[in-house]
Amino acid sequence: MAYTRGLHEIGDGLFAWLQPDGGWGWSNAGLIVEGTARDGAAALVDTLFDTALTAEMLGAMEAATGFGAKTIGQVVNTHANGDHTHGNHLLEQAEIIASDASAREMEAFSPALLAQLKAAGAAGQLGMAGSYFAEVFAPFDFAGVQERAPTRTFSGHDRLDVGGRAVELIEVGPAHTAGDVLVHVPGAKTVFTGDILFIEGTPIMWAGPVSNWIAACNRIIAMDVDVIVPGHGPLTDKAGVREVADYLAFIEREARARHAAGLSAEDAARDIGLGRYATWKDAERIAVNVDTLYREFNNDPTPPDAIRLFGLMGQIYYDRR
Repeated sequence: MAYTRGLHEIGDGLFAWLQPDGGWGWSNAGLIVEGTARDGAAALVDTLFDTALTAEMLGAMEAATGFGAKTIGQVVNTHANGDHTHGNHLLEQAEIIASDASAREMEAFSPALLAQLKAAGAAGQLGMAGSYFAEVFAPFDFAGVQERAPTRTFSGHDRLDVGGRAVELIEVGPAHTAGDVLVHVPGAKTVFTGDILFIEGTPIMWAGPVSNWIAACNRIIAMDVDVIVPGHGPLTDKAGVREVADYLAFIEREARARHAAGLSAEDAARDIGLGRYATWKDAERIAVNVDTLYREFNNDPTPPDAIRLFGLMGQIYYDRR
């Protein structure tokens, strides 16, 4: 299937909304439909980064299936990042479902805070972090986003009934974030992975441990699925999942060797040669990945300093450009 922007039918009443190029903020979403808007049900997997993008997606879904903002009954947020949650408020009547950990984490970076950071960066404030933040998030309008928190949460495993269709929710975080969830539709041999998978783009590990993320990839590989919808990038297969797991294992090995040699996390991030992964989008995310790994190696529970890390990513990004 071509990696083009918009709604793609992926079989058996399932749809994927894809947003090339899959970089910062350009996330995917999904729709699970059973029956018609009059006598069936539908569940949405993730919303988008701002109000306009989500409204456009919901309009296209309604035109294609009859299910839209007022008739989609359930929304699953695969994790807490705003590019998967900021459109929740447009589905006023839907049940919003997320893991317990994701629900807690959604409070950390509100749309209002993102708008403030973007404006500060555009005004030349916050140094390198501000410049980088303003550049990568320039296409998105956070000012009009109203938060809508989950109305139902779970831990470990949950199950949805979408018009009689069974949908499994499988918590595999902490990994990319604190509470990552896979949305598995076994009857359609399909899984929506959220940001457990970045395809043709560099994964970013805000939470870890890395072993959880690799285990999540292995869990997907073990599933009886034919269609895999990543959080970012084109639809993929199990070879694409292995590529993500291989990247994570590679970064762990390289970071551990430099940690043992006494390099700082920043020096290690700059020193690691990315080899075949150097062409993946947003390669500067290695700064966050190494920082998270170093905190793991040191048994350091301190949360990531996002502003500092955006600054370091910016330095690497502008140096390489």
